[in-house]
Amino acid sequence: MPDFSNINRPKNATGVIVFANGTIIWGTGFGAETTNVGEICFNTSLTGYQEVMTDPSYAGQIVNFTFPHIGNVGTNDEDNECLEPAARGMIVREDLTLPSNWRAQQNLDAWLKEKNLPGISNIDTRALTRHIRDNGAPNGVIAYNAAGEFDLDALYSQAKQFPGLDGLDLAKDVTCTKPYDWNESLWSLKGGYGTQDAPIKKVVAVDFGAKRNILRCLANAGCDVTVVPAQTSAEDILAMKPDGVFLSNGPGDPSATGAYAVPMIKAIIEAGIPLFGICLGHQLLALALGGKTRKMHLGHRGGNHPVKDLETSKVEITSQNHGFEVIEDSLPAGVKATHVSLFDGSNEGLRLEGKPVFSVQYHPEASPGPEDSYYLFERFVEEMKKAA
Repeated sequence: MPDFSNINRPKNATGVIVFANGTIIWGTGFGAETTNVGEICFNTSLTGYQEVMTDPSYAGQIVNFTFPHIGNVGTNDEDNECLEPAARGMIVREDLTLPSNWRAQQNLDAWLKEKNLPGISNIDTRALTRHIRDNGAPNGVIAYNAAGEFDLDALYSQAKQFPGLDGLDLAKDVTCTKPYDWNESLWSLKGGYGTQDAPIKKVVAVDFGAKRNILRCLANAGCDVTVVPAQTSAEDILAMKPDGVFLSNGPGDPSATGAYAVPMIKAIIEAGIPLFGICLGHQLLALALGGKTRKMHLGHRGGNHPVKDLETSKVEITSQNHGFEVIEDSLPAGVKATHVSLFDGSNEGLRLEGKPVFSVQYHPEASPGPEDSYYLFERFVEEMKKAA
């Protein structure tokens, strides 16, 4: 264990980050006075910090925001992507900006206190981002104490004991506990969220950590959506007589979640039901088709990722959040790669030739991020129409 006895807390430091390798970064705490452990990652989005913090795919992670003006739009009840935040803390450069937005109902600091989440500011987030870029996402502890009193030995031990995300099935921690129906559609400036009251296709969405805006996009495209828990069997799904099955995003290692998800997905494909997957759903589909996945060096997290559609040569700017990837060379014959990242060449999409089965690694529902890829939900509906 490193010797922390001679480390002095800088004056006015009320927050600290302790890495599993013993590195310490001091700052100013905000939000809830508490301690959380997780994998530290970075997100480059310019908007949507509330959506990021409530995205279930961030379970087990502490988010370092590269955009400096965090807090500027406050928080509201409409922008949550799940009932409770999945992320374990936030790291920012500046003190929280006061909200200046007509939709704001609460400032970010109060919201974090309510959600029992710690934050830390006055951090050189660019230096931290470069560290993650060069060395990979580290495990660490984020702690806030208004009196500046920290047991560094205990915090270090907590960071060292965190197992990391490799091999963890976190989908079981964020999935719903029972099936439910969903008909809320996309938000509009004048009307807020709409309602899908004339659906044309029945979709069962398997919840591995589904963002609400994905469900809204399905409803908006004309789907009558029933959401089911991650461990729902293919037999129970097929008993609902769906026109299509959707595999959601989610956190953790796809190989671990695949232990129960892969048999279900194989049975859905064998039944000839159109199938569409996003993010973790994409990775699980690849595993079911005989491919492999692996943990990435630092992952993709942000709203500015260029992806090329290999079948049309068009480039989409996409929203992404994932730390694992499909190993494209592992995909068997008959499974075609359809999209590629223009940042690092990693796989971003696939389809099963001859069957209405496809998936993408990125987030076409955005929230936050660009909406270049919304057409994929319409493509899913078209596949269901063809299969009818």
